[in-house]
Amino acid sequence: MRICDLKNKEVVNVCDGKIIGYVSDVDFDLHKGCICAIIVPGPIKFCSFCFRDIEYVIPFERIECIGPDVILVKVKLEDVTVKCS
Repeated sequence: MRICDLKNKEVVNVCDGKIIGYVSDVDFDLHKGCICAIIVPGPIKFCSFCFRDIEYVIPFERIECIGPDVILVKVKLEDVTVKCS
């Protein structure tokens, strides 16, 4: 699988069955040559002029399964939420 194949896949949390969003980027370790995390943008805040103020950085170890259309993860959203700068 290529990194570009991960982009735009739907991410679903198996803990509650909710859709988290779609992969927008990956965090890659150049020294080890592996993916550290997938990055999913948070919800749009309409009062902030349609900007996102958080994103979810999901460690690769928390991925349960990667299918042809969806990525299943097992996370607590508060543990993977990062404030956008």
